[in-house]
Amino acid sequence: MSQPLVIICGATATGKSSLAINLALEIGAEIINADSMQLYRGMDIGTAKVTVEERQGIPHHLLDILDVSQSASVASYQELARNKISEIWERGNPAIIVGGTGLYIKSIIDEMNFPDTDPAIRARLEADAELLGAAAIFMRLQEQDPEAAATIDSANIRRVIRALEVIEATGKPYSANLPEDVSARYPEAIHIGLEVSRESLAPRIQARVDHMWDQGFVAEVEELIKEGLLEGTTAHKAIGYSQIIALLNGEIDESSARESTVTATRQYVRRQETWFKRDRRINWLSEDQPHLQKVLERINS
Repeated sequence: MSQPLVIICGATATGKSSLAINLALEIGAEIINADSMQLYRGMDIGTAKVTVEERQGIPHHLLDILDVSQSASVASYQELARNKISEIWERGNPAIIVGGTGLYIKSIIDEMNFPDTDPAIRARLEADAELLGAAAIFMRLQEQDPEAAATIDSANIRRVIRALEVIEATGKPYSANLPEDVSARYPEAIHIGLEVSRESLAPRIQARVDHMWDQGFVAEVEELIKEGLLEGTTAHKAIGYSQIIALLNGEIDESSARESTVTATRQYVRRQETWFKRDRRINWLSEDQPHLQKVLERINS
């Protein structure tokens, strides 16, 4: 690598964005987003997307590139992100990848090949999901590939069906189609993970959700519905957004929507931890360590 490539990962609410910006200011880097929901225009409050002011002039890439009616895909993201790294290096700058979507990060740094979609298998699985329900189709994945099920949201039917499709099409567990952590494409990348104790993380998540509501999260969702949020297959299922949609539909009250958002975030954090803890390349920094100093030492070592 002509310039450093730094990956900053970890669970929600651990301070990844702040560290990435501070590091970029120190080393003159550009930042690439690796949060799947921050790809969407207008999904700002509910994804805790850094504002233009918070970016402090640091170029941020792969934010706001999709309409909420469009579907994100790992394969397209992989190509976009790798191209961005090359462009940043051509400008003579380091690149920082930051986010909590583990599969997206892995798609960049490892040699992942995505099995082709089988329309017949997909249609049958979708019909099963419609007939049997989300819980039953997720239980099928748990039985066939518990490792994959531990990292996939049971409510994300699209991903559950995709995992089952790959299992049936390849005859192997979905997790077996993920490459080993060998960084074949970027072997000198620096992997940094931020971790916070459960005791500290719980109030952070609560405060994060409360802040989103105070900022006007409900109004954001109302506006996005007008822009096609319900028409896509991905964006409307995001944590917080799906709860507010249920609120607006009269299915739950506001207190329940907030409580459910907190609970769903905590569950997501556990899946993120399960995913990232499997990667032996990650250098973990705890909340009581000077993050920026430690990362600079790692880059300069």
